[in-house]
Amino acid sequence: MDAGLLLLVLVVVTALAFDYTNGFHDTANVVATSISTRALPPRLAVLIAAILNFVGAFLSLEVAATIASGIVEAGDITLQVVFAGLIGAITWNLITWWFGLPSSSSHALIGGVVGAMLVSHGAGSVHGDGLVGKVFVPALVAPLLAFVVAGVGILCAYRIVGRLVPGPVTRGYRLGQIASGSLLALAHGTNDAQKTMGIITLALVAHGTLGPENPEVPFWVVASSASAIALGTYSGGWRIIRTMGSKIIKMDAAQGFSAQGSGAAVILAASHAGFPLSTTHVISGGVVGAGAAKRLSAVKWGVAGNMAVAWILTIPAAGAVGGAIYGISHLAGGGTRGPLVVCGLLAVLVAYLLRARRTPPPIADGPETVTPDPGATA
Repeated sequence: MDAGLLLLVLVVVTALAFDYTNGFHDTANVVATSISTRALPPRLAVLIAAILNFVGAFLSLEVAATIASGIVEAGDITLQVVFAGLIGAITWNLITWWFGLPSSSSHALIGGVVGAMLVSHGAGSVHGDGLVGKVFVPALVAPLLAFVVAGVGILCAYRIVGRLVPGPVTRGYRLGQIASGSLLALAHGTNDAQKTMGIITLALVAHGTLGPENPEVPFWVVASSASAIALGTYSGGWRIIRTMGSKIIKMDAAQGFSAQGSGAAVILAASHAGFPLSTTHVISGGVVGAGAAKRLSAVKWGVAGNMAVAWILTIPAAGAVGGAIYGISHLAGGGTRGPLVVCGLLAVLVAYLLRARRTPPPIADGPETVTPDPGATA
């Protein structure tokens, strides 16, 4: 195997490893609300999410096309740049997982690649208009939109069921959560798995396997990316599930249904338009909106603030790591030597994290019934 092909294989494996971390890191976005309200048992919720993540990855390639050609100059991309960007994203995913903070794997990936491109080719290699129009603006608008939709949804829900018996209402909304949670998992697959498809496509362009002008995503890239994110989802990111499911608000089934429904609608619309959206941002906005519409004090704003700080830091932090990793690889002489050294160091870091801190158990607490509040105001 020649050095170029070996480096391509290393980059593809690293991309699928990122996809796996994306799955277990973002599992919380899909299943936390269903688990915290006991609409579904933890393992069943994760299994359903994994299957629908896999299916969703085959439904659209618009986001993959944006990643492959809309943010950085495809003709300037190299395998070392792609590798460095992936390591930046994986590192940020592991750091935020360690602290149990829901953050955007999507923005970590974009930040890592942009940081590596800035170090390797300068600012001219980054499409500033694409970065602003397809990353920054949706990052601001999407959670606010989910916040408003979920808030309006929960007020309407309480108005409808305000005079009904709480027990049957809760069971009804739990059944509704199975549907809304499934739709959210499908939406997550249509958006998040495509980031890895786009990155692998960039690697194939850099290797010369595909041309730089509107490269088409091969089927094996779609299938492998879908499989990796599904396996990661099934592994379950229980540490972040606890934050999303119970540390922002104490959620009832109606709130869970509203948050999931609003998140799924926003993500599916973004996937159709080709925006690489953050599922974390969207569902977090929905959760906060569902809580704040009932009562502002129901939201633990300190936790929400910590999440917001992590969101702001994601792109620059992952970009800094991506740029640093590219520098290390370049100093090592390029080729496969630098990436192999970095992979060894990352493997040691992962082993240390897994040994140092045991994964906490799934959420066991959560409200048993919906208490409708027809007079609630935002």
